[in-house]
Amino acid sequence: MWQKLWHKINNTVTGGAFLIAFFSFLSKLFALFRERLIAHNFGAGELSDIYYSAFRLPDLIFNTLVLGALTSAFIPVFQKVWNKDKEQGIVLANSVMNFFLITVALLVIIAYIFAPQIVPVFTPGFSAWQLVETVTLTRIMLLAIIFFVASNVIGGVLNSWKKFFSFSLAASFYNIGIIVGIVWFYPYFGLSGLAWGVFLGAILHLLVQLPEALKHGWHYNFSLKFDHSLRKILKLMLPRTIGLAAGQFNLVIITMIASTLSVGSIAVFNLANNLQSLPISLFAVSLAIAVFPTFTQAVNENNSKLFAENFSISFRRILFLVIPISILILVLRAQIVRVILGSGAFNWENTKDTAQTLGLFALSMFAQGLIPLLARSFYAHEDTKTPMLISIFSIAVNILLSWWLAQWMGVMGLALAFSISSIINMLLLYVSLHLRVHDIDDNKIFKSLLMISLNGMSAGAICYAGLYLLAPLVNMQTFWGIFTQGVGAGLLGLLTYLILSILFKLEEVEIFRRLFKKFCLLFSNGKH
Repeated sequence: MWQKLWHKINNTVTGGAFLIAFFSFLSKLFALFRERLIAHNFGAGELSDIYYSAFRLPDLIFNTLVLGALTSAFIPVFQKVWNKDKEQGIVLANSVMNFFLITVALLVIIAYIFAPQIVPVFTPGFSAWQLVETVTLTRIMLLAIIFFVASNVIGGVLNSWKKFFSFSLAASFYNIGIIVGIVWFYPYFGLSGLAWGVFLGAILHLLVQLPEALKHGWHYNFSLKFDHSLRKILKLMLPRTIGLAAGQFNLVIITMIASTLSVGSIAVFNLANNLQSLPISLFAVSLAIAVFPTFTQAVNENNSKLFAENFSISFRRILFLVIPISILILVLRAQIVRVILGSGAFNWENTKDTAQTLGLFALSMFAQGLIPLLARSFYAHEDTKTPMLISIFSIAVNILLSWWLAQWMGVMGLALAFSISSIINMLLLYVSLHLRVHDIDDNKIFKSLLMISLNGMSAGAICYAGLYLLAPLVNMQTFWGIFTQGVGAGLLGLLTYLILSILFKLEEVEIFRRLFKKFCLLFSNGKH
């Protein structure tokens, strides 16, 4: 019974979306706990600035090379090879893994040696002792990349097979590793203990995925076959790599600008960004990951109807979920920041700065949520060039706006620049996809966008009124008082949104009703 049920959950787009969303939510809970621990111990100050800055060089190497290959090139090519010849599929997976292990290992060695020269370029506003600490943490985090390379290739294989369980669970184990670093390593090893927590998280990220990969046919051998498939992956990933390199360069520029602003600006930017990324990862990214194999299948079968149908439904689902959440985050930003981060060294000044920054991020959450889906629509067509060019353009806009707005608004200017450039990125991707795939159900999408926006703004207004109604009823000087006010007002807003969506017969409500029925059917069938 349970085996049948598990097979359905772990081998379908609906089940995959459920698994990815559920474990993404679990991972984000661990991530929020991680952020709270950082805020509690260090506040938004010099030490937290060091911690977040230490990620820049490792992320520049890993996100540019490895993620570029997997999201844009590896999965579509591997699927084709695996469906034709399973043994050749394993050879290809190992060739990709070994190629990147060798390439990244060489880059890690070079970055490790020259970290004292590179880090000051990334953080020109840091003092001498901050630079020394940042170099130490950076070097430890660089070692973690090796494990992430293997882990992400295995994750790409599992994703291609539509095996979503351990792939979805891996991020939680990564965050658990970081939490261990903060709670146990930091008291013994000092600030470097935080980086050793990241190192542990990378190992756990790999280990949790290995059993499922081995069970379903993957095995490691040192093969490095430069055949047509590997060359095709490298060719396809090149534009994506350039686009991701530009994105990482963008983060480096933001870090550089933030390091010259008031102390704690790097931490404020990262904390606010991590908070707003929770619903995006939970709803938008998980859905985009789950539907990507179906996009690829539709393109391979030249089934434009299947592609358009899945794109339209996924697009509207993301809007239906992300728009009201972004509006409620904008209204409840102070309560959210104070409840999640407001303890220990994280004072009221840190809370105000982070809340205002979070509010400016919230303006573009709908666009940020749609970008992963739109980008994967191009990747399924084996087109990585278009998203790259659009990404580079929007990043250039972001850098110029960041430099200009930060002079007037400080760290909040960085968030506003990010939001403006994200909206530009999304609009250009949508228009470009429309030129390529003429029928993507524009009328339904526009109608849904209008109704969702109106309902969301109404929900935001009720939520805002709820804050004022509940404030006199609770003690606003305590954690539980702020928590009760925020949750109460938020529930009023969500209930308003749901009631309006039902009253106006929003099609997305029906989509989620069918989705719920499908899950119920999934579970009921699994019991027979």
